[in-house]
Amino acid sequence: MSLPIILYNVPSRTGLNIEPETYLELSKIDNIVATKEANGNISQIAKTAALCKDNLHIYSGNDDQVLPILSLGGIGVISVLSNIAPKFVHNMVISYLNGDTKTATNAQLESLNLTNTLFCEVNPIPIKEALNIVNFDFGKPRLPLTPLSEANKIKLKSAMEDFFRQNYY
Repeated sequence: MSLPIILYNVPSRTGLNIEPETYLELSKIDNIVATKEANGNISQIAKTAALCKDNLHIYSGNDDQVLPILSLGGIGVISVLSNIAPKFVHNMVISYLNGDTKTATNAQLESLNLTNTLFCEVNPIPIKEALNIVNFDFGKPRLPLTPLSEANKIKLKSAMEDFFRQNYY
């Protein structure tokens, strides 16, 4: 038995982008079941969805593009934001999948400031600091990563306070 494989397309980290035609060929391999798509190009993701249809599930790999990817047939998100707001992200996706696009859209828009702030420095530096802020002891990142700058710590704390004040926390 083969393990199911989720591909991860993140050109900003790898310098390479998985093209829709490549996805089509990869989707023919039985144990390649999905991709976490973080290329940021909605048109390319639409082409991938059109080519691969039900042979390749698409997860958003960018927290700021969850709803656009769901609207193209995506089935969820593999999320950074969910590390500190799992219920919020879950409810946003479920709202969309249940047809409540207004609630889902409002959630996507309400989370943009925090989402953007969680990427103010190289991932996973900000999310590890965010987890420290909410009392999960993640300590400092391992080299070659460095701790979040003091200026960005202030921005992150402010974005978190604004987000949690407006939402269910």
